[in-house]
Amino acid sequence: MKPRYLDAIIDLAYGGLIFVSVVLIVVEGTRVGLALGLGVLVSYALHVVWKMARFDPEWMTREVEETVEDAVEQTIGEQVDTVQQRIETVDERIDRRPREDEIEALLEETVADEAAGGEDGTDDAAR
Repeated sequence: MKPRYLDAIIDLAYGGLIFVSVVLIVVEGTRVGLALGLGVLVSYALHVVWKMARFDPEWMTREVEETVEDAVEQTIGEQVDTVQQRIETVDERIDRRPREDEIEALLEETVADEAAGGEDGTDDAAR
């Protein structure tokens, strides 16, 4: 008998036992049905883990690696976004500041205006 057929038969048997536990809950009461149902579910979980490990021994390692990679990628992505926002804020502040050549031109213009205004003897404040 092929292993896949045997696994399918066992899966169907587990499904049948779960169905029996539901019937027992309805007919006999909750204690017996719940006990059987929980036992079947726990043994089915163990069976699935065993089956996955048998078909692919590295499945758990891959799953953990993928989960960790996704979490790290998401965390780093959020941190990079935060840093980019801060950089953009700093760039905006830098763009609002006058550049050195603008300051020099403004100073030269102010000095020229004061020199021109001071020649006629009037004070800018008095105007």
